[in-house]
Amino acid sequence: MGRMNVPHAASPRAVTKAVVPAAGLGTRFLPAPKATPKEMLPVVDKPAIQYVVEEAAAAGLDDVLMVTGRHKRAIEDHFDNAFELEQALAAKGDAVCLDAVRDPARLANIHHIRQGEPLGLGHAVLCARRHVGDQPFAVLLGDDLIDPRETLLSRMLDVRDRHAGSVIALMEVPPEQIHLYGCAAVEATGEDGVVRVTGLVEKPSRQDAPSSYAVIGRYVLDPAVFGTLERTRPGRGGEIQLTDALQELAAGGTVHGVVFDGLRYDTGDKADYLRTVVRLACGRDDLGPEFTAWLKEFVAGLEEGTGPGRRPLAA
Repeated sequence: MGRMNVPHAASPRAVTKAVVPAAGLGTRFLPAPKATPKEMLPVVDKPAIQYVVEEAAAAGLDDVLMVTGRHKRAIEDHFDNAFELEQALAAKGDAVCLDAVRDPARLANIHHIRQGEPLGLGHAVLCARRHVGDQPFAVLLGDDLIDPRETLLSRMLDVRDRHAGSVIALMEVPPEQIHLYGCAAVEATGEDGVVRVTGLVEKPSRQDAPSSYAVIGRYVLDPAVFGTLERTRPGRGGEIQLTDALQELAAGGTVHGVVFDGLRYDTGDKADYLRTVVRLACGRDDLGPEFTAWLKEFVAGLEEGTGPGRRPLAA
Protein backbone atom coordinates (compact mmCIF):
# COMPACT_ATOMS: atom_id res chain seq x y z
CA MET A 1 0.00 0.00 0.00
CA GLY A 2 1.79 3.12 -1.15
CA ARG A 3 1.61 6.66 0.10
CA MET A 4 -1.26 7.74 -2.09
CA ASN A 5 -2.44 10.88 -0.30
CA VAL A 6 -0.70 14.25 -0.35
CA PRO A 7 0.69 14.91 3.15
CA HIS A 8 -1.43 17.29 5.20
CA ALA A 9 -0.37 20.91 4.92
CA ALA A 10 1.67 22.22 7.80
CA SER A 11 0.13 24.71 10.23
CA PRO A 12 0.94 25.83 13.79
CA ARG A 13 -1.39 23.14 15.14
CA ALA A 14 -1.14 20.60 12.33
CA VAL A 15 -1.84 17.03 13.36
CA THR A 16 1.27 14.87 13.13
CA LYS A 17 0.60 12.14 15.70
CA ALA A 18 -1.54 9.03 15.50
CA VAL A 19 -2.51 6.62 18.25
CA VAL A 20 -3.29 3.00 17.39
CA PRO A 21 -4.91 1.05 20.25
CA ALA A 22 -3.79 -2.58 20.02
CA ALA A 23 -4.14 -4.01 23.52
CA GLY A 24 -7.29 -6.10 23.05
CA LEU A 25 -7.32 -9.83 23.69
CA GLY A 26 -8.99 -10.73 20.39
CA THR A 27 -11.20 -13.33 22.05
CA ARG A 28 -13.50 -13.63 19.03
CA PHE A 29 -10.57 -15.12 17.11
CA LEU A 30 -9.42 -17.68 19.66
CA PRO A 31 -7.42 -19.86 19.61
CA ALA A 32 -5.23 -17.91 17.12
CA PRO A 33 -4.59 -14.88 19.41
CA LYS A 34 -3.42 -17.11 22.27
CA ALA A 35 0.17 -16.68 21.05
CA THR A 36 -0.19 -14.31 18.08
CA PRO A 37 -1.69 -10.83 18.52
CA LYS A 38 -4.95 -10.55 16.64
CA GLU A 39 -3.61 -7.39 15.00
CA MET A 40 -0.86 -9.50 13.44
CA LEU A 41 -3.19 -11.90 11.65
CA PRO A 42 -2.40 -11.62 7.94
CA VAL A 43 -4.78 -9.88 5.57
CA VAL A 44 -3.49 -11.48 2.37
CA ASP A 45 0.24 -11.03 3.07
CA LYS A 46 0.43 -8.15 5.55
CA PRO A 47 -0.77 -8.00 9.15
CA ALA A 48 -3.92 -5.93 9.60
CA ILE A 49 -2.15 -3.36 11.76
CA GLN A 50 0.29 -2.53 8.95
CA TYR A 51 -2.59 -1.36 6.74
CA VAL A 52 -3.59 1.03 9.54
CA VAL A 53 -0.09 2.48 9.94
CA GLU A 54 0.20 2.86 6.17
CA GLU A 55 -3.04 4.84 6.18
CA ALA A 56 -1.74 7.16 8.90
CA ALA A 57 1.54 7.68 7.05
CA ALA A 58 -0.25 8.38 3.77
CA ALA A 59 -2.19 11.18 5.49
CA GLY A 60 1.04 12.77 6.70
CA LEU A 61 1.02 11.45 10.27
CA ASP A 62 4.65 10.51 10.80
CA ASP A 63 4.56 9.88 14.57
CA VAL A 64 2.63 6.74 15.55
CA LEU A 65 2.09 5.50 19.10
CA MET A 66 0.84 1.94 19.50
CA VAL A 67 -0.93 1.20 22.77
CA THR A 68 -0.31 -2.50 23.31
CA GLY A 69 -0.54 -5.03 26.12
CA ARG A 70 1.08 -8.20 27.35
CA HIS A 71 1.94 -10.81 24.72
CA LYS A 72 2.02 -8.15 21.98
CA ARG A 73 5.78 -8.18 21.42
CA ALA A 74 5.28 -9.42 17.86
CA ILE A 75 3.82 -6.01 16.93
CA GLU A 76 6.97 -4.25 18.12
CA ASP A 77 9.15 -6.74 16.24
CA HIS A 78 7.19 -6.29 13.02
CA PHE A 79 7.80 -2.54 12.94
CA ASP A 80 11.48 -2.92 13.81
CA ASN A 81 14.43 -3.86 11.61
CA ALA A 82 15.13 -7.58 11.18
CA PHE A 83 18.88 -7.57 10.62
CA GLU A 84 19.44 -11.30 10.06
CA LEU A 85 16.49 -11.65 7.70
CA GLU A 86 17.46 -8.55 5.77
CA GLN A 87 21.03 -9.80 5.44
CA ALA A 88 19.82 -13.16 4.12
CA LEU A 89 17.50 -11.54 1.56
CA ALA A 90 20.21 -9.12 0.44
CA ALA A 91 22.64 -12.01 -0.03
CA LYS A 92 20.07 -13.77 -2.23
CA GLY A 93 19.50 -10.61 -4.24
CA ASP A 94 15.77 -10.72 -3.42
CA ALA A 95 15.05 -7.00 -3.63
CA VAL A 96 11.25 -7.40 -3.62
CA CYS A 97 11.12 -9.34 -0.36
CA LEU A 98 13.83 -7.14 1.15
CA ASP A 99 11.72 -4.01 0.53
CA ALA A 100 8.64 -5.74 1.93
CA VAL A 101 10.53 -6.60 5.12
CA ARG A 102 12.00 -3.12 5.51
CA ASP A 103 8.84 -1.15 4.69
CA PRO A 104 7.09 -1.43 8.11
CA ALA A 105 10.01 0.19 9.94
CA ARG A 106 10.22 2.99 7.36
CA LEU A 107 6.57 4.06 7.47
CA ALA A 108 6.81 6.44 10.44
CA ASN A 109 8.48 7.06 13.78
CA ILE A 110 6.77 4.31 15.71
CA HIS A 111 6.56 4.19 19.50
CA HIS A 112 5.01 1.68 21.90
CA ILE A 113 3.39 1.91 25.31
CA ARG A 114 1.52 -0.74 27.29
CA GLN A 115 -2.00 -0.45 28.61
CA GLY A 116 -1.56 -2.15 31.97
CA GLU A 117 -5.22 -3.14 32.36
CA PRO A 118 -7.90 -3.79 29.72
CA LEU A 119 -10.10 -0.89 30.79
CA GLY A 120 -11.54 0.05 27.42
CA LEU A 121 -10.84 2.25 24.42
CA GLY A 122 -11.15 5.46 26.41
CA HIS A 123 -8.49 4.27 28.83
CA ALA A 124 -6.23 3.21 25.93
CA VAL A 125 -6.48 6.73 24.50
CA LEU A 126 -5.76 8.20 27.93
CA CYS A 127 -2.55 6.13 28.05
CA ALA A 128 -1.30 8.25 25.13
CA ARG A 129 -1.58 11.54 27.02
CA ARG A 130 2.09 12.00 27.88
CA HIS A 131 3.20 11.17 24.34
CA VAL A 132 0.62 13.39 22.65
CA GLY A 133 0.86 16.34 25.04
CA ASP A 134 -1.33 19.33 24.15
CA GLN A 135 -1.46 18.55 20.43
CA PRO A 136 -4.48 17.32 18.45
CA PHE A 137 -4.03 13.72 17.34
CA ALA A 138 -5.65 10.96 15.33
CA VAL A 139 -6.86 7.62 16.63
CA LEU A 140 -7.10 4.67 14.23
CA LEU A 141 -8.71 1.40 15.28
CA GLY A 142 -7.28 -1.76 13.78
CA ASP A 143 -10.58 -3.54 13.09
CA ASP A 144 -11.52 -0.93 10.47
CA LEU A 145 -9.39 -0.96 7.33
CA ILE A 146 -10.01 1.90 4.91
CA ASP A 147 -9.21 1.27 1.27
CA PRO A 148 -5.93 3.06 0.36
CA ARG A 149 -7.65 4.83 -2.53
CA GLU A 150 -9.90 6.65 -0.06
CA THR A 151 -8.98 9.97 1.57
CA LEU A 152 -11.11 9.76 4.71
CA LEU A 153 -8.36 10.60 7.18
CA SER A 154 -7.10 13.54 5.13
CA ARG A 155 -10.67 14.88 4.91
CA MET A 156 -10.99 14.61 8.68
CA LEU A 157 -7.73 16.50 9.18
CA ASP A 158 -9.02 19.25 6.88
CA VAL A 159 -12.25 19.52 8.89
CA ARG A 160 -10.22 19.75 12.09
CA ASP A 161 -8.21 22.62 10.56
CA ARG A 162 -11.37 24.53 9.67
CA HIS A 163 -13.48 23.90 12.74
CA ALA A 164 -11.02 22.91 15.51
CA GLY A 165 -12.45 20.61 18.18
CA SER A 166 -12.71 16.89 17.48
CA VAL A 167 -13.77 15.06 14.32
CA ILE A 168 -15.18 11.54 14.06
CA ALA A 169 -15.85 9.31 11.08
CA LEU A 170 -19.47 8.31 10.47
CA MET A 171 -20.99 5.75 8.14
CA GLU A 172 -24.67 5.15 7.45
CA VAL A 173 -25.66 1.59 8.31
CA PRO A 174 -28.95 -0.34 8.11
CA PRO A 175 -31.15 0.17 11.21
CA GLU A 176 -30.83 -3.50 12.18
CA GLN A 177 -27.05 -3.09 12.51
CA ILE A 178 -26.88 0.13 14.52
CA HIS A 179 -26.72 -1.77 17.83
CA LEU A 180 -23.23 -2.94 16.84
CA TYR A 181 -21.81 0.60 16.84
CA GLY A 182 -21.65 3.88 18.64
CA CYS A 183 -24.37 6.07 17.11
CA ALA A 184 -24.34 9.84 16.53
CA ALA A 185 -27.12 12.40 16.71
CA VAL A 186 -26.27 15.00 14.06
CA GLU A 187 -27.36 18.25 12.51
CA ALA A 188 -26.48 19.68 9.12
CA THR A 189 -23.69 22.22 8.66
CA GLY A 190 -24.36 23.24 5.06
CA GLU A 191 -21.08 21.58 4.11
CA ASP A 192 -21.34 18.47 1.96
CA GLY A 193 -20.43 15.35 3.92
CA VAL A 194 -19.80 17.21 7.18
CA VAL A 195 -22.23 17.28 10.11
CA ARG A 196 -22.21 18.66 13.62
CA VAL A 197 -22.43 15.92 16.23
CA THR A 198 -24.86 16.82 19.00
CA GLY A 199 -24.86 13.55 20.90
CA LEU A 200 -23.51 10.00 20.98
CA VAL A 201 -24.88 6.71 22.25
CA GLU A 202 -22.81 3.55 22.63
CA LYS A 203 -24.46 0.56 20.87
CA PRO A 204 -28.10 1.64 21.20
CA SER A 205 -31.07 -0.54 20.41
CA ARG A 206 -32.73 0.09 17.07
CA GLN A 207 -35.56 1.92 18.83
CA ASP A 208 -33.24 4.17 20.85
CA ALA A 209 -30.81 5.06 18.05
CA PRO A 210 -30.86 8.82 17.30
CA SER A 211 -29.87 8.23 13.66
CA SER A 212 -28.51 5.65 11.26
CA TYR A 213 -25.01 7.16 11.48
CA ALA A 214 -22.54 4.75 13.04
CA VAL A 215 -19.19 5.79 14.44
CA ILE A 216 -16.38 3.91 12.70
CA GLY A 217 -12.81 3.59 13.88
CA ARG A 218 -11.27 6.91 12.84
CA TYR A 219 -11.04 9.95 15.09
CA VAL A 220 -9.16 13.25 15.11
CA LEU A 221 -9.26 14.38 18.72
CA ASP A 222 -8.64 17.65 20.45
CA PRO A 223 -6.36 17.26 23.49
CA ALA A 224 -9.28 18.45 25.63
CA VAL A 225 -10.51 14.85 25.39
CA PHE A 226 -7.90 13.81 27.97
CA GLY A 227 -9.42 15.89 30.74
CA THR A 228 -12.85 14.57 29.83
CA LEU A 229 -11.62 10.96 29.84
CA GLU A 230 -10.15 11.42 33.31
CA ARG A 231 -13.62 12.36 34.57
CA THR A 232 -15.40 9.62 32.62
CA ARG A 233 -16.66 6.79 34.78
CA PRO A 234 -16.72 3.22 33.52
CA GLY A 235 -19.76 2.63 31.32
CA ARG A 236 -20.91 -0.24 29.15
CA GLY A 237 -19.01 -3.42 30.00
CA GLY A 238 -17.30 -1.78 32.96
CA GLU A 239 -14.93 0.01 30.58
CA ILE A 240 -14.07 3.67 30.06
CA GLN A 241 -15.78 4.41 26.78
CA LEU A 242 -14.38 6.97 24.36
CA THR A 243 -17.95 7.48 23.17
CA ASP A 244 -18.97 8.74 26.63
CA ALA A 245 -16.18 11.33 26.65
CA LEU A 246 -17.04 12.47 23.13
CA GLN A 247 -20.68 12.80 24.21
CA GLU A 248 -19.62 15.41 26.76
CA LEU A 249 -17.55 17.28 24.17
CA ALA A 250 -20.41 17.08 21.65
CA ALA A 251 -22.73 18.74 24.16
CA GLY A 252 -20.38 21.71 24.02
CA GLY A 253 -20.65 21.90 20.23
CA THR A 254 -17.02 20.98 19.53
CA VAL A 255 -17.43 17.67 17.66
CA HIS A 256 -17.96 17.33 13.90
CA GLY A 257 -18.50 14.24 11.83
CA VAL A 258 -17.28 13.33 8.36
CA VAL A 259 -19.74 11.03 6.59
CA PHE A 260 -17.88 8.27 4.78
CA ASP A 261 -19.46 6.27 1.97
CA GLY A 262 -16.31 4.70 0.53
CA LEU A 263 -14.64 1.31 0.79
CA ARG A 264 -14.19 0.03 4.33
CA TYR A 265 -13.14 -3.46 5.34
CA ASP A 266 -14.17 -4.86 8.71
CA THR A 267 -11.90 -7.40 10.40
CA GLY A 268 -13.84 -7.40 13.67
CA ASP A 269 -15.04 -10.99 13.56
CA LYS A 270 -14.20 -14.19 11.70
CA ALA A 271 -16.72 -13.85 8.89
CA ASP A 272 -15.90 -10.18 8.24
CA TYR A 273 -12.18 -10.99 8.38
CA LEU A 274 -12.57 -13.68 5.72
CA ARG A 275 -14.60 -11.35 3.51
CA THR A 276 -11.88 -8.71 3.87
CA VAL A 277 -9.14 -11.13 2.81
CA VAL A 278 -11.14 -12.22 -0.24
CA ARG A 279 -12.02 -8.68 -1.31
CA LEU A 280 -8.47 -7.39 -0.99
CA ALA A 281 -6.99 -10.45 -2.69
CA CYS A 282 -9.38 -10.05 -5.62
CA GLY A 283 -8.29 -6.42 -6.02
CA ARG A 284 -4.58 -7.21 -6.21
CA ASP A 285 -2.91 -7.03 -9.63
CA ASP A 286 -0.57 -9.90 -8.76
CA LEU A 287 -3.20 -12.19 -7.20
CA GLY A 288 -6.59 -10.98 -8.38
CA PRO A 289 -6.96 -12.55 -11.84
CA GLU A 290 -5.87 -16.05 -10.81
CA PHE A 291 -7.63 -15.97 -7.44
CA THR A 292 -10.88 -14.58 -8.88
CA ALA A 293 -10.97 -17.26 -11.56
CA TRP A 294 -10.47 -19.97 -8.92
CA LEU A 295 -13.10 -18.37 -6.67
CA LYS A 296 -15.70 -18.40 -9.44
CA GLU A 297 -15.00 -22.06 -10.10
CA PHE A 298 -15.12 -22.86 -6.40
CA VAL A 299 -18.46 -21.08 -5.86
CA ALA A 300 -19.95 -22.71 -8.95
CA GLY A 301 -18.94 -26.08 -7.56
CA LEU A 302 -20.57 -25.28 -4.22
CA GLU A 303 -23.82 -24.32 -5.92
CA GLU A 304 -23.81 -27.52 -7.96
CA GLY A 305 -22.79 -29.66 -5.00
CA THR A 306 -19.73 -30.95 -6.84
CA GLY A 307 -17.03 -28.58 -5.67
CA PRO A 308 -14.20 -29.29 -3.22
CA GLY A 309 -16.00 -27.37 -0.48
CA ARG A 310 -19.01 -29.72 -0.37
CA ARG A 311 -17.70 -31.54 2.69
CA PRO A 312 -17.55 -29.13 5.66
CA LEU A 313 -14.52 -29.12 7.91
CA ALA A 314 -14.95 -29.70 11.61
CA ALA A 315 -14.99 -26.50 13.67
